[in-house]
Amino acid sequence: MTYVDGFITPVPTANKETYIKVANAAAAMFKQHGALRIVECWGDDMSAGELTSFPSAVAKKDDETVCFSWIIWPSREARNAGMEKVSADPRMQPDVFPMLFDNKRMVYGGFEVVVDTG
Repeated sequence: MTYVDGFITPVPTANKETYIKVANAAAAMFKQHGALRIVECWGDDMSAGELTSFPSAVAKKDDETVCFSWIIWPSREARNAGMEKVSADPRMQPDVFPMLFDNKRMVYGGFEVVVDTG
């Protein structure tokens, strides 16, 4: 069964084009290291919510947009091996790969797929 890593993160709205460029480069790396599919989404229609919401989960600021992303892997084992390879990849090191958001406010987790209509 496939495995999914999911992420939400606030990105400065002014960095949209750069974010897309960097996300494409990262997606190529993840695919080289075993990911099946990478999806990056730029927030378009969401409210702040009273109790919970995407904006409140990442402490979104007025000049930021929430991005929602996921990576599909063949299995959790493939994800673990792939993430280790991505982390060690010289192209992903902080001096080469720009961090366009505050990763301390990123929300992420790994998920076992239980229903998939695709």
